[in-house]
Amino acid sequence: MKTYIYNFRYFIKESIDIFRLNLISNIFSLLSTGLIFFVLTLIIAGWNVSSSVTDAIKGESEISVYFKEGLTDAEIIELTNLVTNVFGVKSVNLVNEDEAYERMESVLGGDAQVLSFFEENPFDAFLEVGIELSEIDAIVSQINQMEKVDLVRDNKEVLNRLSHMSDVLNLVSYFAIAAVGITTLVILSHIIRQGIYHHREQINTLELLGAPKYFIALPFYIEGIGMTLTGGLLSLILSHFVLSEIYLQVSGPLPFIPLPDQGGVMQNLILMVIGLSLILGYLGSAFGVSSSRGKN
Repeated sequence: MKTYIYNFRYFIKESIDIFRLNLISNIFSLLSTGLIFFVLTLIIAGWNVSSSVTDAIKGESEISVYFKEGLTDAEIIELTNLVTNVFGVKSVNLVNEDEAYERMESVLGGDAQVLSFFEENPFDAFLEVGIELSEIDAIVSQINQMEKVDLVRDNKEVLNRLSHMSDVLNLVSYFAIAAVGITTLVILSHIIRQGIYHHREQINTLELLGAPKYFIALPFYIEGIGMTLTGGLLSLILSHFVLSEIYLQVSGPLPFIPLPDQGGVMQNLILMVIGLSLILGYLGSAFGVSSSRGKN
């Protein structure tokens, strides 16, 4: 047990000595790694938020069915029952003229005073219909054929644009992960090779004494993983403050946007960034060690 503890202390001490050998250069490399991971966390956070918002909007997809003027209450109830029985319709709610006016006042907020210029309520009653998004074309087509229906308004174009934006962010995120991976591997492998070069005499001595390869290489692995892990933690700290400010700015003026829980977003970021840090730290160290063999 004592041997393992002593060896562990030796590995940590050696990895610190390797880092301190080119302290200024390694500090800048560490900060660069942190900034690279910071950009990655922002892209991934945007990816998660956009996907969550798109899914939430899709899950609450609604269309507005405007009926012809002059219908009696009985005819409106009959139309409501017909719409309710359409396959893919989840709910039907009658929104009268006053409620439509109040909703627009809520949406306009401080600009709602513009509505006072109208002598009469400019809004018509309509049916608010909750639907399965996958059935929107069939639902709209069937409702349009109903005799008492004047107009069907859907938000399909908006949903399609949101889905397109989400797909673009997905693609950007994949490219960002690839770019961060390649950049981090290049930086780390260079640092590890440099450390091995400056410790070549000590490494040769250990090899002559019969030290196994893992014993010689482990401090360099610890240094590489430690650098990426530290850079990842720095990026997470910065991301926490940036996300908090973004949520504060968006949730106030735009409360109707269904933002995902900030804690859940940060939890996903932590898991992804820590995982990438460990993987890239190991791979970068492995590349640096393997490319330096035979050059001591």
